[in-house]
Amino acid sequence: MISRRRWLSAAAGLVPVCSAGRSEAAPFGLLPNFGSGAAADSTEELIRLSPKARYWISSTSPGTDCLACHTSRDNLADLRHHDKKGKQAVRCLLCAQNCLIPGGERGRCRARLNVGGELRSLVYGRPMATHVDPIEKKPFYHFLPGSEAFSMSTSGCPLRCKFCQNWQLSQARPEDYSTRRIPPAEIVETVCSRSVPVIAFTYNEPTVFTEYLTDIARAARLQKRRCVMISCGFMNPEPLAEMCSVLDAIKIDLKGFDESFYRSVCSAELAPVLRSIRQVARSGIHLELVNLVVPTLNDSDRMLRSLVDWVAGDLGPDVPVHFTAFHPDYQLLNLPPTPVQTLERARELALRKGIRYPYVGNVPGHPGDDTYCPGCGKALIRRKGFFLLERNIRDGSCPFCRRKIAGVWS
Repeated sequence: MISRRRWLSAAAGLVPVCSAGRSEAAPFGLLPNFGSGAAADSTEELIRLSPKARYWISSTSPGTDCLACHTSRDNLADLRHHDKKGKQAVRCLLCAQNCLIPGGERGRCRARLNVGGELRSLVYGRPMATHVDPIEKKPFYHFLPGSEAFSMSTSGCPLRCKFCQNWQLSQARPEDYSTRRIPPAEIVETVCSRSVPVIAFTYNEPTVFTEYLTDIARAARLQKRRCVMISCGFMNPEPLAEMCSVLDAIKIDLKGFDESFYRSVCSAELAPVLRSIRQVARSGIHLELVNLVVPTLNDSDRMLRSLVDWVAGDLGPDVPVHFTAFHPDYQLLNLPPTPVQTLERARELALRKGIRYPYVGNVPGHPGDDTYCPGCGKALIRRKGFFLLERNIRDGSCPFCRRKIAGVWS
């Protein structure tokens, strides 16, 4: 029987560098040692080299009340039985899954393991994919347009999105692939040597490697490099506050505006994502949103209008919102690509609500992919795919009417 690691490696060889359109798919051909035949770390070796994680609690934590860790759904008798066996459970407080993890087991993200009552980060220092991308691929349209971004990921994700483009990373365990351990300082040194101005944490969910991310971002700031994160937004407030303190921009995927959609398609909840988006908006760092519009699942007028109403009411008119085309992938190969008319309808709903920077995404060359001045209506940035054809913003303002344009331009 073929091993899971070998099957994933073989499957990855069939995946193009980028799905049709303008997706943020990882360039699997550039994974370190990916599919090379080199042996991945054993679980024992992985544990030995994995540092203690942050954002968790156990019954031995100072001043801890057991009920602060457990919920009414937990079987406390079973947990006491684990304690007697020396397998003390811990509660991970990193993401909104709030996993209760018995000894020797992992959280839902597969990236954090309970080792003798201590939570370890299995992905610290283990990047699975690195590549230099245009910042527009993330997509960021109002953050240093035209810049290059050193993009990197580990493995793991707290969600189970059926349309995930990067499922080979997001649904993998760290030991599924072989990779060289790279400390934060070496990442930053590589970025500086290539004269790349931005580091992007992307491809899988960066929250699962928070410790690695924040160490890299702090080192990068000393070298005057900007750091951005591409996220599902499913983290808890305290770790998000730390990430906001070291990042310059965050793009969050608001996958749909319906609780049942999040539960059935993503195995998650909508409310924590909305909470995270509000928190990022209040933090003062740059924020952009993406809504991947999936036919029959989140493309109804009701859901699109609810999303637009919430953004306009809770965040204001200046947050860029990308309505992007779905292309069949992972577990949704049975659905068709998103009709362009659906994306145009979503953009029109946003414009009518007063949102100033809505975009049609994953449709290269579409006029809805360009940036327009909300004052005079002139085109300020014209795009074709990941490339800028024209840029008319000067000192963060429209050169035609001098209106301020929301974003980070230098």
